[in-house]
Amino acid sequence: MSSLDRFELERALDVAKEAARRAGELQRAGMRRAHQVEFKGAFNLVTEVDRQCERAILETLQRGVPGAAVLAEESRPDTRSEGLLWVIDPLDGTTNYTHGYPFFCSSIALMDKGRPVIGVVYDPLRDEMFSAVRGRGAWQNGEHIRASQTRELERALLATGFPYDRREQPDTNLDRFCLLSLRTRGVRRGGSAAMDLCMTACGRLDGYWEIRLCPWDVVAGALIVEEAGGKITDLSGRPYDWSGAETLASNGLLHPVLIEALAEKAPHGRCFG
Repeated sequence: MSSLDRFELERALDVAKEAARRAGELQRAGMRRAHQVEFKGAFNLVTEVDRQCERAILETLQRGVPGAAVLAEESRPDTRSEGLLWVIDPLDGTTNYTHGYPFFCSSIALMDKGRPVIGVVYDPLRDEMFSAVRGRGAWQNGEHIRASQTRELERALLATGFPYDRREQPDTNLDRFCLLSLRTRGVRRGGSAAMDLCMTACGRLDGYWEIRLCPWDVVAGALIVEEAGGKITDLSGRPYDWSGAETLASNGLLHPVLIEALAEKAPHGRCFG
């Protein structure tokens, strides 16, 4: 049960949408400019637009819901609060953004006592606002959305991604990608976890999995999947912990077979030559 009443939840949702739209304006404005790119790892980028978006989001949220703690990708996180906590990815899909590849978004969630109660994901290029409030459903630009009804893995379209530290860690997710590519209609690699989760929530994808993400990548989108009638767990089917360490999202109908498939060993010869 949320500590916020219905009016406060509506206010927080409106403020989160406003913050996401402000970030989207900055992303559109900077799309065709050269960027100051810094490296947080071999493949993990940050630009001045990430930081500009985060400042704009924080200014908006703090005016609308003062006193809530913040866990944001580009600033020092505050995870001490057991009450209200904003979880923010100001620009999810930074690598896409720096290359002008049109698949990125802003992701904002509000957690209350460790559980998300609001999720907002905004795609500024398509002007698509995905949102959810716990127990009250999920929406895309104000229209109610539901996950797909696909029941057979062979008819499914999935998405995944690969961790930034894939050169250093043995679990790269490439084996699972190869295996599911052979058993489905296809596996897409979009480059934005929040967007992939929303694509699953609205039925454009039937499922999505990824490993070694962070809370700001997944919390908003995972709530949107749940509220759209989908299911979210770790890769083994255990209850989701909102950390991003392991994420499996589906329409619910495919969840058991996806858990089984992700546990299989990929056929080495067919996958890697």
